[in-house]
Amino acid sequence: MFPDLHRHLDGSLREPTLREFAARAGKTVPEDFAFHDAMGLEAALSRFAFTLSFLQEPSAVKRVASEMCEDAALEQTTTLEIRFAPQLHRGAPIEAIVDAALEGIAISAEMGRAGLILCGLYGEPLELLDRLVDVAATRPGVVGIDLAGGPAPAHSVRLEDYTHAFRRAADLGIGRTVHAAEGRSPNEIRIAIEKLHAQRIGHGTTLLEDSTVVDLVLERGVVIEACPTSNVHTGVIRNVASHPLPKWIDLGIRCCINSDNTLLSRVNAPEEHARARAIPGMDDARLAKAIATGHEARFVRS
Repeated sequence: MFPDLHRHLDGSLREPTLREFAARAGKTVPEDFAFHDAMGLEAALSRFAFTLSFLQEPSAVKRVASEMCEDAALEQTTTLEIRFAPQLHRGAPIEAIVDAALEGIAISAEMGRAGLILCGLYGEPLELLDRLVDVAATRPGVVGIDLAGGPAPAHSVRLEDYTHAFRRAADLGIGRTVHAAEGRSPNEIRIAIEKLHAQRIGHGTTLLEDSTVVDLVLERGVVIEACPTSNVHTGVIRNVASHPLPKWIDLGIRCCINSDNTLLSRVNAPEEHARARAIPGMDDARLAKAIATGHEARFVRS
């Protein structure tokens, strides 16, 4: 029974569904639409523009959310959290898009523990993150908020500028996770924890570069959402074998294993856990600890 707390809706369509959507729109799915090793984060993020182009309407969002839950059940993923940025789906107001995703999740009764996470994106206006918190506040099925993507030189908004929205989420009992230190400075993790009250960190591959940040993660019990295959694709680690997951576990850092994007990275939870098990230094006990952490770290609305 696997957990998967970091799975993006717009990167986890079924391929037949994507091809169906494309055919209806008179488009062809490129042969190289999926991720590949060392393509870089910017190139990887650009791939989402294609899948998003077919997910603008609530009906499409609802269908993909439902199919993701069905696929998770088939792969024995019993703790699932789906995340997406509803503001990028412009076929309806944000509220309607979120409700469509929640309706899709509700269709698959066997995935009763599935939760929805709303993503702001690095560089977006501060008021947009506040709006996502407002939407989450009235929808118990939305279990968390996230800041996804990555910083860019052109951004006028810094990571710490999102403090207000994340503090509001904390006050409302909404879970907080942040994409941080994905090949960038581990200081992003410090800011995410101290300023944004993050309970979980997405990727965090450079964590071990700063022992004081390691101490902070340990002190606060923050969970690192490891996505080894995705990290190889974005080029922040050389190969899965070099992922720091077993070192994290040995240091007592709480971490779990996640697929990130089942379509674009062509991986599901069982496959990702098998790849993680093959990392030098991993064994059945360490894998079991990561699996248990994944189940324990799911967001629960208070």
